[in-house]
Amino acid sequence: MYVKRDAQGEIQQVRREPDAQCSEYLAADSLELQAFMIEGDPADDVVHFQASDLAFVRVLEDVIELLMDKGLIRFTELPEAAQRKVMERQSLRHQLNGLNLVSDQEGDDDVI
Repeated sequence: MYVKRDAQGEIQQVRREPDAQCSEYLAADSLELQAFMIEGDPADDVVHFQASDLAFVRVLEDVIELLMDKGLIRFTELPEAAQRKVMERQSLRHQLNGLNLVSDQEGDDDVI
């Protein structure tokens, strides 16, 4: 993501593509960017905790996938509510990848 800052260095605007005003790149998982996106003060501990939760969701997705790939757990062993949430996240991630908003390639700076 590309950001525009005010005189105090606070994020004012975010864009997917750089332009004359938004030229500074921040990773999508940046705590500062996440705090801005949920309209909080980055110095606020609650905002940092919420941003950390958002980033941690991806870690849990990867752990669940790894455990299933290694045959240590089966998808059907997860509680029904967890199965629904995992399927929903996979579907959303697939849709985002289809729109080229998320990239697994390193150095792909112009794509989230």
